[in-house]
Amino acid sequence: MNNLKWYRITPSDVFLFRDAKPFSPGARAWAGSIFPPPGQAIAGAIRDLIQSNITIKLTGAFLTYEDELYFPFPFSYNQEHLCKRENNTAVPIPVVPLNWDNHHPLYNLLKTDPNLPQPLVFESKHPFNDKLEGQYCAYLDYETILEYLKTSQISVEKWQKNRIKDNESPQPWKIETRPHNTITQGTRQVLEEDGYFVENTIRLQDGWSLAVGIKAKNEGENLKLTDNSQIIRLGGEGHRAILESCPQLGEQWQELEKISEGNQKKAGKKIAYLVTPGVFERRQRNNHPHCKPSPWEWTTAYPNNPNQEKGCLVSFATDKPLVISNRMRFGDNISTPAPQVYAAPAGSVYYLESDSEITLYQDSNASKQIQRWRDLGYSELLWISYQ
Repeated sequence: MNNLKWYRITPSDVFLFRDAKPFSPGARAWAGSIFPPPGQAIAGAIRDLIQSNITIKLTGAFLTYEDELYFPFPFSYNQEHLCKRENNTAVPIPVVPLNWDNHHPLYNLLKTDPNLPQPLVFESKHPFNDKLEGQYCAYLDYETILEYLKTSQISVEKWQKNRIKDNESPQPWKIETRPHNTITQGTRQVLEEDGYFVENTIRLQDGWSLAVGIKAKNEGENLKLTDNSQIIRLGGEGHRAILESCPQLGEQWQELEKISEGNQKKAGKKIAYLVTPGVFERRQRNNHPHCKPSPWEWTTAYPNNPNQEKGCLVSFATDKPLVISNRMRFGDNISTPAPQVYAAPAGSVYYLESDSEITLYQDSNASKQIQRWRDLGYSELLWISYQ
């Protein structure tokens, strides 16, 4: 059987995953870093470990703390504005499309363009107070996301569990800046050209690791990954990490996936929660690839033109795109930089309405290019039935 197996990846030192901006010491002396790592970096590390060109299919990568999966903070909640709940607890306010909240003061009063996404508003039953203080983790634990999928809400108890203390960082890693100098031979002076550059590395906090599901895509192929701990090279500069089997992560993912699939098939209002960066790419004019912040097949749910087919997309919440750089390979020893791809950041949410199951082009009749992104773990969605 070609089953998905889950592994934990723990760095032995730091991680280095450079961003997609062109870099050379002479042209740009600062090498940026991205985290969590791109799927192609993990797939390359696994193929290097097993010394095979087997096509690998990934789920993730996610973060994990002490064998519990963590997921990016969903943009369906706003951390900048908080509301009071039980015992004067300050929690993030959910945001919804205006036409989903018939108690909102602007409901049926604000004129909107039906060909554009509906404006998002703070849910009216959660009045906010700008003076409240509080901050929450950039990643929420498995139990919190499980409750979100089951009820479309997050309870005060779960929010309190993910609240950070004053001396903590909202994200479970630190950025370490490392300068590099090249000295002119016979002197103590830095080279005038290509002699200095700086790079950012990622150091995970104690107890944190990466989590990824791995399997061979094609039936009959065997990855030959053992359950014993193994050392892999992951990221730039040959940094090492420990790869070890962790079945309990798979059990958590299966539970989330089961509930998500049930919600996806339900009729009515739904929220699609993006848990890995979303690459929604199609080839358009002159066969050039174009990226969008949402799946191409999702069109407006309220078209202005009566002859236009009704879609399912009501609105969405996202942030600035994540720029991904790849390489195109021609033969065994020839490769060239590929065009930059702009991905929707993990945590983006999509508000949809449908009388039936919503299917995605990327998961059915996708082209080889789109399917390759899915095989690398991109565009993973969890579905919530909005109540």
